[in-house]
Parts: sequence; C-alpha cells; structure tokens
Amino acid sequence: MRATTIHAPFDLRVEDVPDPVVRQPGDAVVRVLRSCVCGSDLWAYRGESARTPGQRIGHEFLGIVEETGAEVGTVRRGDLVVAPFMWSDGVCDYCREGLTTSCEHGGFWGSVGSDGGQGEAVRVPYADGTLVALPADAASDDRLLAALLTLSDVMGTGHHAALGAGARPGATVAVVGDGAVGLCAVLAAKRLGAERIIALGRHETRTDIARRFGATDVVAERGDAAVEAVRELTRGQGAHAVVEAVGTEQSMSTAVNITRDGGAIGFVGVPHGSGTGLDLSVMFDRNIALRGGVAPVRAYIPELLPDVLDGTIDPSPVFDLTVTLDGVPDGYKAMDGRTALKVMVTG
Repeated sequence: MRATTIHAPFDLRVEDVPDPVVRQPGDAVVRVLRSCVCGSDLWAYRGESARTPGQRIGHEFLGIVEETGAEVGTVRRGDLVVAPFMWSDGVCDYCREGLTTSCEHGGFWGSVGSDGGQGEAVRVPYADGTLVALPADAASDDRLLAALLTLSDVMGTGHHAALGAGARPGATVAVVGDGAVGLCAVLAAKRLGAERIIALGRHETRTDIARRFGATDVVAERGDAAVEAVRELTRGQGAHAVVEAVGTEQSMSTAVNITRDGGAIGFVGVPHGSGTGLDLSVMFDRNIALRGGVAPVRAYIPELLPDVLDGTIDPSPVFDLTVTLDGVPDGYKAMDGRTALKVMVTG
C-alpha cells in the first residue's frame, strides 16, 4: 500500500510500504476513507519533534473495516468506523475511568512500528476498545464524513478544553487560539451553554468560522493588548473559563491574565517554546485552576457522535483544503504557510 512517511524536516514522501495485516486476535485492518493533517503534525514536519527517517505520520482517520482478528466483537468487516488519535484497550483502570490516553496498552498512530493515518490502510490494535462504528450511509455524505472525522481529534480535544475550563450555562468563555482545536472549543463551549464566547485570533477567515460556531466577540490583538481588550469586554474581571489551544509561553501567559478570579484554564495546546508562561503565585492568589492535557477523545465520541449525526454541531468547516494522498506534502506546506487551516486527505 501507499502511505506518508517523514524522513527529515520538510521531507515528506508518499511511498510504498508493507500492507497492514492482523497480527493479534484483537486487531482490525481499516481501509482509510478520510484522514487529515493536525497542527501537532507540523512540529515533526518542522523538525521541532524528533522522528526516525521513514516513520509513518498522521493520527486522525476514519474508514471501512476490511479484516478483524478472532477476538474482535464490536466491529466487523464492512463497518464504517472512526478511530481516535490513540488506540486503547478499553478495559484497563485508566480506560474504565475515561482517561483512554493513559491506557496501559495504548499507543499513538505514527509511532515507530505502527501505521499512520495518512495512508491507504491502518492496522488497529485493540479494535474493540478503539474503534467506534458509524452509520453506513454516512460514507456517501462528504460533509458528514468531514464532520465525523473531527471526532478523531480536534472536536474531542476542543470539548476536553471547554470542559477543563468549566464552560457552562451563563459563563463567559475566552478561547486563545484560532486553529482547528480552538475553533472546535468555541463550538464545544456553545454546546455546553456558554452565554458569551470571546475568540482570540487575528485571521479573519478563521474568526469568521468562530462566529459561525458561536463566538459573540472577537479579539484580534495579542499580548498585553489582548488582555486589555478581554478585560474591557468583561467589566475588568476576565472570563470564567479560558481555553488555551496554542501551547506557547505567550499564549499561556495571555490565558492566565484573562481568567477571572476563581476561574479555570483548560489547556490543550501541545507545549512548545521556551517555557510555560505560568506564574503559580498569580494563579494561587487569584484561585485560578488549570486543567487539561492530552484529550481522551475515545471517551468523548459516544457523547458527541449523536450531535454530529443530527446536525446539532457541525465542525466540518474547519477543513478548508482537500488533497489526495499524493497531495499530502503540499497539504503540509499549505498549513505550515498558514494558507490552510486544516487539510483533509481523501483516498
């Protein structure tokens, strides 16, 4: 089969690799219908996170089950399924508690020795604990497939951030970051009943999506100017709930400074840069809570899936560029150059 591999910074290739096969009785092989490029993939692309030459890449996909091991019971050949960005066994202590990203037998697509989502097919370990079956007729609906694909990562991650921040009816929520995760956090905050949602972002095409998703206000400034703007919108108090969806020192500092006393920050931006931007004494004095981390997306799919299927939420607009598998390297260039928000891969 063909799959995307990374060999060095900015050196992505789509090349022939061995076909995936069932190795363990709990495995499944999934033929990929849709996958996509994540903002976190760019850290490997730019050389900011190490990869072994020839390693697979991509961790968001949905597709059709082609083969299952003898012990797989929840999905079967021909099923349309979505995979969260990590596999998990579904039965360990962490999985039973809903923290599937800490699964004792879990792993990350594209890690050394595993298949990546940006390929023609993927071997899925622990298929019963990992894969979620979807309605078969969704396979013929391109918009719905795009919306369902977000459940593999960005919609669940935005939901995790909104929950961690304490988004709730009547609350004011601020979202730092206008990438796909930040935009999905806006959608999640709206779904959770937030009364006011302030989106911090400088790119008009993205903030237009934020407004479509439920943002009531947009702040285009950065740094101290952004803090001042948010405080002006909130009678000087700041937001009850703040999502940090970038991962830089500046973004975390902004998040802390726009949080209302007694509020909380839900952080899901993959940390990178020179530091955390956290001043614990400030957070202590102002009773600011910090929650978040790697989103246990598998645990959220059953809750979010019905709302995607009935159109209550539609995250599909986060995809603004579609490429074929051979076009994946160009898709990375577009996201790296910020000419695309999020790239979907077909075929």
